[in-house]
Amino acid sequence: MTQEWIKPLQSRTRLCWINPALGHADSVLPSLRLQQKDVSAAADLLQRWAPALANLFPELEPADGLIESPLLELTQAAHIVGPGIDGRVLLKADHRLPVAGSIKARGGVYEVLTLADRLAREHGVPLTDTANRLNPALRSLCERYTVSVASTGNLGLSIGIIASALGFRAKVHMSRIAKEWKKARLRSRGVEVVEHAGDFSEAAAAGRAQATSQWDYFVDDEASEHLFLGYSVAAARLHGQLERMQIQPGPQRPLFVYLPCGVGGAPGGITFGLKQLFGDHVHCFLVEPCAAPAMLAGLAAPDRNLSVYDIGLDNVTEADGLAVPRASRLVLELVRELIAGVMTIEDDMLFRYVHRLDRWAGCQVEPSAAASMIGPGMLCHTEAGRRYLAQRGLAPYLDQAVHVLWTTGGSFVPQDELDGFIARGRLLETQAEAPRR
Repeated sequence: MTQEWIKPLQSRTRLCWINPALGHADSVLPSLRLQQKDVSAAADLLQRWAPALANLFPELEPADGLIESPLLELTQAAHIVGPGIDGRVLLKADHRLPVAGSIKARGGVYEVLTLADRLAREHGVPLTDTANRLNPALRSLCERYTVSVASTGNLGLSIGIIASALGFRAKVHMSRIAKEWKKARLRSRGVEVVEHAGDFSEAAAAGRAQATSQWDYFVDDEASEHLFLGYSVAAARLHGQLERMQIQPGPQRPLFVYLPCGVGGAPGGITFGLKQLFGDHVHCFLVEPCAAPAMLAGLAAPDRNLSVYDIGLDNVTEADGLAVPRASRLVLELVRELIAGVMTIEDDMLFRYVHRLDRWAGCQVEPSAAASMIGPGMLCHTEAGRRYLAQRGLAPYLDQAVHVLWTTGGSFVPQDELDGFIARGRLLETQAEAPRR
């Protein structure tokens, strides 16, 4: 392990780490075991189920059953990400995703739908009736199975809500840091919540060990290709939104995408999908808490399978959705050569961004969802970031660049908790500005 990245991590200092393994998309992508056809198949399944989803969830009716979020222009971007950022700054508002209220909606829904779809085919049961209602025979079949998952919160909400809606018995194993309101929301949907004293990895191990019956289906956030592919469909959706905004990434119009990261499934899947569409014209950066840089540890020491505990960190962060000690091996395998770099952020800064998003964009998010806001500043104003831009020949084109900040969760957070996040961020912002007055 080189001191270049390990010492700042141990001191919980924010860091912009550039991935030395980053390769060219046209040579990396053909060698991977998942391909664009797999992403297209995932998108097709979601489209096939769209009428049934619109029937199950009235909030999906305006979008004809499509689970998607808006792409917003941040007209006050300098007040949010800081000054000195050229180009356009956009917000991919996954905190507003319907059904589950977070980035986990696509992957979680797709995973459970693949199970229901398979059961329907195996038993010769039509998915829906003529009114696009879920076939009672399929619901009866689903009721025989238990779908379980380990989660710090948002994936559990996604899996629990869709599984329960289809008739499955749903069980969510939650780590000690999971928010109480998330547990309460799951229970209100008839989902069994199993609490564990340990962290996410321990909850996942316990859930995996308990799902031993042929009637148990465990969604493994650390190793699920279905989750990964479900997340990847977001790339084509973003592509369409960019086209409608007349934005076409290319050699002189780089696209930078900043993604909050926990175990890696959602940001990894999105990166995989974006690289399939935009190749080397898109540059994907992951953002992790200073206390839990699991993906950075996995990428920086690929032969070690390190956890954050191995490098002297405690995995304790207010960004509960990102509090993961070890990155997914599956994701590391698939995107090791596609990720441009990893940035880390301290908790206080997360809350300040929560406040800024509320004040200047009218968006209310949970702390982990605000992590991506640090991306443009870290890229453009740190030595490592500027070196990346220079080496890739991107510096002359920053005035044409497009920065996409991806949010992850927030719309389901109780208002009193959101108000508390915003108030804490406002206080921290005021304290940070005081010395400059």
